[in-house]
Amino acid sequence: MTDPAVLDPGLLPAGIRSRFVPKVNGLNMHLLEAGHETPGRPCVLLLHGFPELAYSWRKLMPEIAAAGYHVIAPDQRGYGRTTGWDAEDPAALGSFGMLNLVRDAMGLLAAIGVRSVAAVVGHDFGSPVAAWCALVRPDVFRSVVLMSAPFGGPPPLPLATAQGQPQRPTTTIDQLLTELAALPRPRKHYQWYYASPEANADLWHCPQGVHAMLRAYYHHKSADWPGNQPQPLASMSAAELASMPTYYIMDLARGMAETVADEMPSAAEIAACGWLTEQELGVYAAEYQRTGFQGGLLWYRCRTAANFAAELQLFSGLKIEVPALFIAGRSDWGVYQNPGAFEAMQTRACTQLQGCHLIDGAGHWVQQEQPEAVNRLLLGFLRDNKA
Repeated sequence: MTDPAVLDPGLLPAGIRSRFVPKVNGLNMHLLEAGHETPGRPCVLLLHGFPELAYSWRKLMPEIAAAGYHVIAPDQRGYGRTTGWDAEDPAALGSFGMLNLVRDAMGLLAAIGVRSVAAVVGHDFGSPVAAWCALVRPDVFRSVVLMSAPFGGPPPLPLATAQGQPQRPTTTIDQLLTELAALPRPRKHYQWYYASPEANADLWHCPQGVHAMLRAYYHHKSADWPGNQPQPLASMSAAELASMPTYYIMDLARGMAETVADEMPSAAEIAACGWLTEQELGVYAAEYQRTGFQGGLLWYRCRTAANFAAELQLFSGLKIEVPALFIAGRSDWGVYQNPGAFEAMQTRACTQLQGCHLIDGAGHWVQQEQPEAVNRLLLGFLRDNKA
């Protein structure tokens, strides 16, 4: 496949440019950047989630740059115009593990000559990458902003097992998936669906087409969908998880494209969607029509594999020691999808958490649905933590 060209400048807000940085941990990495004209500015690194792109940060970047920062937003490994990863090679799966994603971020900064960043900001699946960046290299990532996905800390190691100390009983993932499938309305967890071999074809070759599928998906998880009324879950049990919408706890026999098709907004709702116009949606649709979804789905395959999770136990007990901020939409179920993580982030995982903000009028796509509110919080945080 021929490497893609830079993104059409006409699709980007003024002041943002598209370019490639070669030899970044084996990748030819595509990024968007703003504030690049003035050398020596402090840097802010923005990390997107699924199914998104660097383009997801377009509404924040000009204002951050205007505040005096060099803003960088890459298409992460497996996404968009970044190349050098292999979706077909099973041996390459490890390159999508969390620590290698941190290495991607480090490699990008090194390649462009940046020794440290004022902040690393992550949304959705970019949020745990940002958290791990701050956890393992606080000298490089001097503060962190997490969006939509709370960080509850590294996975723990069982304590005093050699002494026969009783361990708190836990439900294994296999048990949980079995219990979900056995509910009166049989269900499955979206992350394990995304890790399955059939997920890419379901999304890429769906009957409604990629553009319509993405429109329904983004709508379904936004504040525009009235069913998004999230609340904390009492436990990681099948009955509790089943209270979440079907974009998280899916009907057992349905794929994601079929699931979101039921929630396709009307033509009038699409015309009224100022936070994601048809032209903007077209940027996402064109990229995913070209590449498919497998690159992003491999992140889920790693996340759900026990061996990749076990390697993170090396950091058991460590906390994020740099200044931290959490931002999410008030209508975002992502805040609560991992029971206890939101509370653990506030009480244990971050020693300098300076605020948790749930923004009215936003669902999961908080930096796109309410960019002005997000930028106010982000720029205030950067001002408060200037070196």
